[in-house]
Amino acid sequence: MSDQLPDSGLIRTPLRALALSAFALCALASLVNAQPEDRLENNRVVENPPLLEIIRPARPREEARMAAPEGVPAPAAEAALDLNVTYTNGKIWNPAEQRYDAVKLRSYQGKGVNPDAPYVSPTISILPGETIRMTLHNQLPPDPSCIKEGKDVNIPHCFNGTNLHTHGLWVNPAGNGDNVLISINPGVSFQYEYKVPSDHPAGTFWYHTHRHGSTALQVASGMAGALIIRGTRYPSQESNGDIDTLLAPTTTQPFTERLLVMQQIQYACRDAQGKIKTNANGSYKCDPGDVGGIEGYDQFGPGTWPASGRYTSINGQVLPTFGGARAGQIERWRVIHGGVRDTINLQFRKLKEGGRSPALLTAAQHNAYVQENCTGPALPQHLIAADGLTTKAVIKTNVAVYQPAYRWDTLMVFPQAGVYCVIDDAAPPSASVEQAPPSRQLLGLVTVDPGHPVPRDITAYLTRELIAAAKVNMPDSIQSRVASDLRDGLKLTKFVPHADIKDSEVTGTQELRFNIDVNKSPAEFQVNGKPYDPGRIDRVLTLGGVDEWTLKSDFVSHPFHIHVNPFQIVKILDPNGKDVSTADAVDSIDAPDPQYRALKGVWKDTLWVKNLVPPGKPPGQYTLVVRTRYQRYIGDFVLHCHILDHEDQGMMQNVRIALPDGGGSESHGHH
Repeated sequence: MSDQLPDSGLIRTPLRALALSAFALCALASLVNAQPEDRLENNRVVENPPLLEIIRPARPREEARMAAPEGVPAPAAEAALDLNVTYTNGKIWNPAEQRYDAVKLRSYQGKGVNPDAPYVSPTISILPGETIRMTLHNQLPPDPSCIKEGKDVNIPHCFNGTNLHTHGLWVNPAGNGDNVLISINPGVSFQYEYKVPSDHPAGTFWYHTHRHGSTALQVASGMAGALIIRGTRYPSQESNGDIDTLLAPTTTQPFTERLLVMQQIQYACRDAQGKIKTNANGSYKCDPGDVGGIEGYDQFGPGTWPASGRYTSINGQVLPTFGGARAGQIERWRVIHGGVRDTINLQFRKLKEGGRSPALLTAAQHNAYVQENCTGPALPQHLIAADGLTTKAVIKTNVAVYQPAYRWDTLMVFPQAGVYCVIDDAAPPSASVEQAPPSRQLLGLVTVDPGHPVPRDITAYLTRELIAAAKVNMPDSIQSRVASDLRDGLKLTKFVPHADIKDSEVTGTQELRFNIDVNKSPAEFQVNGKPYDPGRIDRVLTLGGVDEWTLKSDFVSHPFHIHVNPFQIVKILDPNGKDVSTADAVDSIDAPDPQYRALKGVWKDTLWVKNLVPPGKPPGQYTLVVRTRYQRYIGDFVLHCHILDHEDQGMMQNVRIALPDGGGSESHGHH
């Protein structure tokens, strides 16, 4: 039987059922300069990605009742699903040309995928304790480079080979587990088996292709999707619970969820010689009759994304409208940066009354449009989870910085009815891999209907509403504790999934340095001075150990990501030794940069390692200190830069977690 998990308020109704309200339609129509043709595509309403069909066996009623609290679905012993990897014909809206461009891209396809938005992968929704058997069918054409020997592994290759990574999941990395060291070649099917432990944190995770040599090309095609672990565990005096239980709908607050997968699909059309076609200003050009694609690594690299003139898509839609919001309604925005390399600085501002329509904007015109029309004050975003892991306290910010692979769960309150701009805001050069200040981009619009009155202090309103939810949703034994924490600075201490790592727990140290050796031809992408070698184990770590890692970059900035076990941030020091990860820190060494503020003590799986300038210039190197426990799982996996074209070209290491030998080192087998 097919047994989809409930969506807990997740907006996922069909597009026709998401028609904008009369108020919202009037608000959009008030864009004073919008001619009829300008408004043609204003009705692109963004939906949450569809749920992938999961086959769950029926369970006896009594067994199900004993396995979960009343009203909460019981996890099946195991569940099965299928994903096909195929070339998919589709279209992507191109605002600069006011038409859809035809494209043919590699994608994940499964039951229920929206044919109008096929390049965002379906959502996988599961519970702790489930065993998920996911069969991946590679239906792409044959690719000889997948099996050719003797080639430099760090030259992009095997564009039609693939595999799968469950990014952020705490599961076995070996064998049929979260194994990214295999190649599922064209014509091959392989069943992954993810045994999600019963104590796995609930949260917002994601999955994407991870075959070394083609990761960037395939992720840039849209081969990435959300993976949500639903939490059903209530906190108690003795143990912490899942934030989902606090945010369950009440009679006054539905705690509606929105799930956003942000992607940067940099498709290009090519001439008869295979060269990318461009306009006079250098932006990518597709003529009528052309079919865009992503077929080479000349589509990646410094400056290519902003120069391409392409647009960040949200759930497969370009410049969409979010409907269904009401003033005063608390919404949980689960946001995933599923792009390859470019930073997104998410901000919300109210569109001024009679603002100009954005329908005909080219990419180069966005900055001026935002400055002219998105004139309301930046709305506060209340962050409750980083990379799927609930934070100790709500982090309040006016701009949430998303580096590639970052996830933030944000509580949003729109205080007034009207139309709001969803903006990729400008940022200091050091906050982006491009080392250049990006201009503002409009990502979409939110139409907000009249609703509850909201006082000027949105944080105070949110605090009051969460305390009210705690009185309804929390067990009597813990209700007063949760409410007290919320009053005390919106603390979430009873929902944090991992205990702090104390100084006394640390058993060892690790150092990591990213670098690009530009003196070599081609440039060499390195970790600790070496490019990736699949036959070399770079680090052997001991199960049960706890390491303190020091992370640095010797050339520009890079997002560090390690598989299996997350890490806790201890401190982040700017080039002058100032800790910029405290709650009130201002990272102002080159320009105010909010991305590190309040990260001290936060658990993550991806972290931006900043370097302001290349070597030979004034000091600009940041020092990041994190700690991680090696729990439960042994086996080989990787760490790497999550600018995926950097990873494909060698900025990656193999890591092995081994059993202790009983004598203070690692076991090397029985021989």
